[in-house]
Order: sequence, then C-alpha cells, then structure tokens
Amino acid sequence: MDGLPPAPGPASAPGADSSPLPPGLYLVGTPIGNLEDITLRALRILRDATHILAEDTRHTRRLLDRHGLRTPMISCHKFNERARINEILGRLRAGEALALVTDAGMPGLSDPGARAAAAVREAGLPVTVIPGPSALTAALALCGATEGRGFLFDGFLDHKTAARRRRLRELASFPAPVVFYESTHRILKLLDEVEEELGPERRLFIARELTKKFEETLAGTPADLRAHFATHSLKGEFVVLLLPA
Repeated sequence: MDGLPPAPGPASAPGADSSPLPPGLYLVGTPIGNLEDITLRALRILRDATHILAEDTRHTRRLLDRHGLRTPMISCHKFNERARINEILGRLRAGEALALVTDAGMPGLSDPGARAAAAVREAGLPVTVIPGPSALTAALALCGATEGRGFLFDGFLDHKTAARRRRLRELASFPAPVVFYESTHRILKLLDEVEEELGPERRLFIARELTKKFEETLAGTPADLRAHFATHSLKGEFVVLLLPA
C-alpha cells in the first residue's frame, strides 16, 4: 500500500542468485493489493528477465518503480495474448527470458497467461512458475471452510442472468465450497440470485479488497450480507465462497 517503505531489491538479498536467467517463460505471481507481498525470487526474475509481458504496463510500472526495477515491458492482455504467441515463441527461441505478470495474483487464474503458457509448453520450450499471492487461496484460508473437502474454483460467473442462474443451480449440491470472483457492480445481483435459486438460508463467505487498506470479510445469508452492504462500501474486488448446503 502507499506509504510503505520499499522492500529490499533482490540484488541485496542474502544468497540472491546473480547468475544469468536461463531462456524461458516465467509465470510470476504479483501482489493482489499490498506491494510488499512479493517474494525475493519474483523480484530477481523481474529484474533479470529480458522483457516483462504485462497485462497492463501502467499498473506493472507502479510495482517495478516501487522496487527500483527498470526491465522493459511488452503488453500482453486478454485481447492480444493470442496474437502475441508467435512473438513470444520467437523471442524464447532467440534466447530471451520472458517474465509474464498480470495486474494482480497468479497468471492464468481468471487472468491472461494460460494461452501463452500452453503454447510455450506445446512448442517444447521451458515454462517456470514463480508462486505468489492469489485472492483465491487468501479467501479460502480466511474462510476456514475447506478442511478435508477441497473446493471448486468457478472464476467469474456469466454476465447473462439466465446462464448465471443455471450455473448456480448446477452447483447447489456441490459438497465443498465453490469460489467465485465478482465485481462491485454485480455483487448485490449475485446475492439476490443465490437467495432465489438456492434458498434464503444458504450461507456465503465474502472477502473484499484482500490485503488492501479496507480489507473486509464477512459471512451470512444473502439477506445478512445485503443488510451489511446497505451501510458499507461496495467498492473493490470480491471473492465469494458459496458454502455447502
């Protein structure tokens, strides 16, 4: 978050690897809010990569500036990822090391990166993951409802009402938590849909603005949650867990 002192750069970290970065695609997890939530290894990869493939170069510039990194960037987002594949493969074959990041969290989880990773692997070129923060795992840890049961991650529900409602009915009897990502504009709509399709007593867990200044977590029925949001902010990004019936 703004106002925090910069984290030490990877070059100054004890035991940091100073050898050249081998060619390949590096999928790098980045903070989901608090810019201190990044590993020393991730900083080293971002420093030593030939280029960084970034979902939004302006957003990633803030992270790089915070940690004193000057690696050149190439935009790679959901609208141009497919068109970038040949360029990525060409750069890798020429010996480049490419780091791929999204605006927050792990590439490929409801974010760009999956197509690039699959294409590089299919071409027989190296792909490496540098694990990092994820809103999915952070919310599951905070909820504490997965012991012995696992979970199902369903990403973003369809924008179309009929498809959303149909998917909720399909998941009604799933025996473990089902995780969705939801936007500020549709969270109240989702609460209404859960109540109408799955019943007024169905419980949910919601995490809003994880790792950020106004992080908030709460659990309850759709009515409980609507009552809360009638007097609290709806701004930010939401992770919603549909708890088992």
